[in-house]
Amino acid sequence: MRRAALLIILLLAGCSIAGHDDVDGTTTVTFRLWDEEVATAYAQSFSVFARDHPGITVDVQVVPWADYWTKLPADVVAGTTADIFWTNSSNLGLYADNGKLLPVDDTGEWTKSVVELYTRGGKLWGVPQLWDSIALYYNKDLVTAAGVDPAALSWDPSLPSDRFRAALRRLTVDSAGKHPGEAGFNPQRITTYGFNAALDQQAILWDFVGSNGGVWQSGDAFTFAGEPRTAQAVQYVVDLINKDHVAPSAADTNTRGDKALQLFTQGRIALFQSGPYHLRAVHDGAGFRWGIAPLIQGPAGRVSVVHGVAAVASARTRHPAATREVLKWIGSAAGQRPIAAGGYAFPAVTSVQPVFVDHWRRQGVDPQPFLDAAGGATFPAPVGPRVGAGATAYAPVLEQVFLGQLGVADGLRQAQAAGNEAMRG
Repeated sequence: MRRAALLIILLLAGCSIAGHDDVDGTTTVTFRLWDEEVATAYAQSFSVFARDHPGITVDVQVVPWADYWTKLPADVVAGTTADIFWTNSSNLGLYADNGKLLPVDDTGEWTKSVVELYTRGGKLWGVPQLWDSIALYYNKDLVTAAGVDPAALSWDPSLPSDRFRAALRRLTVDSAGKHPGEAGFNPQRITTYGFNAALDQQAILWDFVGSNGGVWQSGDAFTFAGEPRTAQAVQYVVDLINKDHVAPSAADTNTRGDKALQLFTQGRIALFQSGPYHLRAVHDGAGFRWGIAPLIQGPAGRVSVVHGVAAVASARTRHPAATREVLKWIGSAAGQRPIAAGGYAFPAVTSVQPVFVDHWRRQGVDPQPFLDAAGGATFPAPVGPRVGAGATAYAPVLEQVFLGQLGVADGLRQAQAAGNEAMRG
């Protein structure tokens, strides 16, 4: 009996299994990703795919993020990776430049910025799957009490006290009811913070750099140390933590990436700058009224990082024809509709994005600011064949900067040197 509609979801802790031919003649194409929730949407998608492709079964393999980037390189080298697998822009170049991937046709109605992330050497190497931009979650009760309009906030590092910092001081309060700048304010006993300033490059750092007109990378090299506007932006964010005392300590946020999210859902951070990847956590965890506002405006405007995930095909797949059929499907509106309909992520296919918006509006949430951010000025996430190694190398230096243990100028120079050395291999 043919297994046309069979879909196996594997929660892997070990090695991946490459595509194979089953005993009944069905071709199995393996597909690896790191998000178990989105895997549920793919299960729905591939059940529809199977109706028109009775000779192809898709075997979805979920490898948790914590293990994903250690298992993938070894499997790619050994030729045992999945036929199709998720990647991010930080790791694309490593595989595209070394002949490990099949190029794909740019024939989809995909979000342009995600297509650009996965185009290298004049070729598109991945089928865009989903994307995220950055906006501002806010606690309606806290901003109302403080008289703060989250949609009208702007920052400027050239001013001793700009609108954003003034608002954050009103939103930050210690256990005695004192605000930063008031006599008796105790930064060691803060009960509510104004903002989630932290070493979160996608949600915080690169957005501030971009909205100040700074840069992070040129070509395949980091260039942030030589850019005054970049240094200004980094100094501004660091000061929000260590000087203005309107954000949680870097001692907590450097080592706990979910700390700010937890504080926001607990009602202890008023303004939480982040992406749609936290929509479900905020919706399920916040016990207060909340909303989403546009990204904070800087001297160069509202500039958001837009990042995306693509599905790439292994050049060593034993089933290139079947693999291309699956790629074609997951790049189509019908193939991505379950991702949008379940509210998991913004799909890369532009025509299906309203389905995602409608899902959340039915929950009383308007995600339009994320769409506006993606359609406005954007800041590129770093790319390159070894940019992941570079970011890993400079991270400990930037952690010292955010802790106040190393000055911004010296820290950026040391971080850039460490990052570029690691990228050179």
